Amino acid sequence: MGKYVPLKFLFNEELTEKIADSICKHDPYFSKNIFVDSVACKVENLELKQRIEVIADELHNALQKDFNAAIHILLKTLGPENTTEVGTFTNGYMYMPLAKYVEKYGLNDFKISFNAMYEITKRNTAEYAIRPFLETYHEDTLDILQQWIHDENSHIRRLVSEGTRPRLPWAKKIGALKGDFKYNLQLLEPLMNDPSKYVQKSVANHINDITKEDKELVFQWLQQLRDKQHPINPWIIKHGLRTVIKSGTLPKNFSF
Repeated sequence: MGKYVPLKFLFNEELTEKIADSICKHDPYFSKNIFVDSVACKVENLELKQRIEVIADELHNALQKDFNAAIHILLKTLGPENTTEVGTFTNGYMYMPLAKYVEKYGLNDFKISFNAMYEITKRNTAEYAIRPFLETYHEDTLDILQQWIHDENSHIRRLVSEGTRPRLPWAKKIGALKGDFKYNLQLLEPLMNDPSKYVQKSVANHINDITKEDKELVFQWLQQLRDKQHPINPWIIKHGLRTVIKSGTLPKNFSF
């Protein structure tokens, strides 16, 4: 078995050369050497998120194009979709700077950015990139998520839950959808019996986040789902209530 390498060290000069080579196939004017050298001299002592941001910023500087033209080129560099539910941060990690690029430089191009996040998610994730759009274009973003929740691709369905989590790891904490966590729970309803374990885990983690803010609301919501015989995966409930169970504050009459 190979030696473990922390993820941050994969965002290095070698990766930037691969990114640059893939861009040069579609943009012969791309300044590969400038891009690679600019990243190499800045990332050495940085942590993961900082390294990703440096690469995104230097992509922006080297492409020297408006967002529409730049993302058109970057999307051409994407490899095959991830048809499994593993490998997001092992095989698809190289696309994290592209998602960061959309997050930082695409906020004024809503439609184009969402198309980019859709394609990136099928290979990696846009769970961080989507959050500024959720804050800036709250209703419009929710409208798209309502469509994506029924997408045939499990990575896209997972994004609906993961991208709106109040306490997503590595991300800034965000408030409730429309100012009330009941809207988070309503968004999750179609996913409560999702066949994908990958999606189930995200939904459970989202519910667990909300129990830390308003566990009584979660109890009421779960009871309402039962009352109307909404299909529910028991594993999602158990995993989603894990913090409540551990703290011993689960209602005595509650069963799953």
